[in-house]
Amino acid sequence: MKLIVGQGSCGVAAGAVKVYKALEEEIKNSSADIELGTTGCIGSCYLEPIVDFIDDAGEKTTFVTVDGEKAKEIVKDIVAGKAKENECIIGDEDVEAMAKQKRISLRNCGIINPENIDEYIEAGGYKAIERCIKEMTPEEVIEEVKVSGLRGRGGAGFPTWFKFNAARQSPGDVKYLVCNADEGDPGAFMDRSIIEGDPHALIEGMIVAGYAIGASEGIIYVRAEYPLAIKRLNIAMAQAREKGYLGADLFGEGKFNFDLRIKAGAGAFVCGEETALLESLEGNRGMPRPKPPFPAQKGYWGKPTNINNVETFANIPFILANGGEAFAAVGTEDSKGTKLFALAGKIKKGGLVEVPMGMTIREIIFGIGGGIANDKKFKAVQMGGPSGGCIPAEFLDTPIDYKSIQETGAIMGSGGMVVMDETTCMVDMAKFFLDFTCKESCGKCTPCREGTKRMLEMLERITEGKGEPGDIEKLIDLGEFIKTTSLCGLGQTAPNPVLTTIKYFRDEYEAHINDKKCPAKQCKELLTYTIDPEKCTGCTICARNCPASAITGTLKETHKINQDLCIKCGKCYEVCRFGAVAVE
Repeated sequence: MKLIVGQGSCGVAAGAVKVYKALEEEIKNSSADIELGTTGCIGSCYLEPIVDFIDDAGEKTTFVTVDGEKAKEIVKDIVAGKAKENECIIGDEDVEAMAKQKRISLRNCGIINPENIDEYIEAGGYKAIERCIKEMTPEEVIEEVKVSGLRGRGGAGFPTWFKFNAARQSPGDVKYLVCNADEGDPGAFMDRSIIEGDPHALIEGMIVAGYAIGASEGIIYVRAEYPLAIKRLNIAMAQAREKGYLGADLFGEGKFNFDLRIKAGAGAFVCGEETALLESLEGNRGMPRPKPPFPAQKGYWGKPTNINNVETFANIPFILANGGEAFAAVGTEDSKGTKLFALAGKIKKGGLVEVPMGMTIREIIFGIGGGIANDKKFKAVQMGGPSGGCIPAEFLDTPIDYKSIQETGAIMGSGGMVVMDETTCMVDMAKFFLDFTCKESCGKCTPCREGTKRMLEMLERITEGKGEPGDIEKLIDLGEFIKTTSLCGLGQTAPNPVLTTIKYFRDEYEAHINDKKCPAKQCKELLTYTIDPEKCTGCTICARNCPASAITGTLKETHKINQDLCIKCGKCYEVCRFGAVAVE
């Protein structure tokens, strides 16, 4: 018998370490013959801490939202043979949500111990690279990736085989392989979850890619804010070297040497752009280089370099172990395989999902994510992070593939999905994302450095009730100019959230500018709080909670709000138990 505790970052944040210690103590006290293990996140972050029980027959029982006391009860129920009667057992609805997914890059996450290479090997790990070195030429490996139809999962969706081949064909004895794990989109955690849950999938994928392009050194550029991911990567790399999967003369064939190292990045969003990443790797400030030449021709230290992200590399072992056709059998004609999405925002079941390409946005948000939190009305979903765009409710049935998403004005991106409900102000949301890209701009090119600031200033004025006629047209013109003249992908996509919200929610911009009102009631400067004398009971709770002492009135008498003193914090609206406070 075995108990396995999910200890990805989400599980740890929810209390998984305490749960592990409680299980350990109770197992010891009960003298039960139960092995205790660790795994990564299975993706259902909203259910953490999660504990799996594997009985002697190999049957799994999953317990969710476990705490220290519940952990002890789980052990007692297992000992008593009543595990399936425990109150923490996962619900049928959550099991069905998991069943709708197709797991390829996450195939081992939440199942194996990420700090034990033997469990990865037992799951078929390192068979792909063994096949490559013993049975295939580099050209045949690239052809297998071509057959799979795998496109880069970092955002642009460029064919992976083409990038491999470009680096292979570039002249030079020294070539480099780089993994872009600088995951900077707000609300995105796909790469982190893979590394924390299955670091060997990334390692093996990079070894295969290194063999394909002719590189002997690989570098994983991961942001320093991912300490658990870095820790598990270091453990996995050390174990791989000990087993002979990294280092000199892999599999003793005398054909291939390959090793990896980690570079912890400082967390600059612009370093997600491949040439800025290379500058950072070389010890310079992360600022993009003009292209061409492309990294495949002249990359790290001027040598041919292949760059892909974590999810892309994590798919490679599956493709080489099962054949490109097995991967291509999943998805659509234009977009093969599966895609990871991080569900965040106003959604009931936040977490990480992996779905076949072609599944609709509606199926992901409502079928897997459980719908909108507090049963509010769906308004839009931001896809592609700060580089993407807002997709409104009318496009809920859009299939998830590169072409269809691009036609909406958004992009697939690395896989962030920020869900918004009826209480979200789209102007404020656009301002949030533009503020992020404005701060993260490296400042190298004028259109991005100055243009995003001017757009942000206009959005700030609009949300403060100082918008002017013509501001919308100015935002569109400036946004289009920045898109076409910026040096790198950050500037070229920075206006997307603004342009798409204007396209689909122009009426909200007009309400802010012409009527000085925020339809979603989120922009503080445009709100007015009043007290309805017919509903006010004079309980004084609003006055007692007002931080600005803007509410006057005595016990059992109607209260009033002094608009000159009101700071529009909304505290009175929150605490009133009689619905007497109105907000307009």
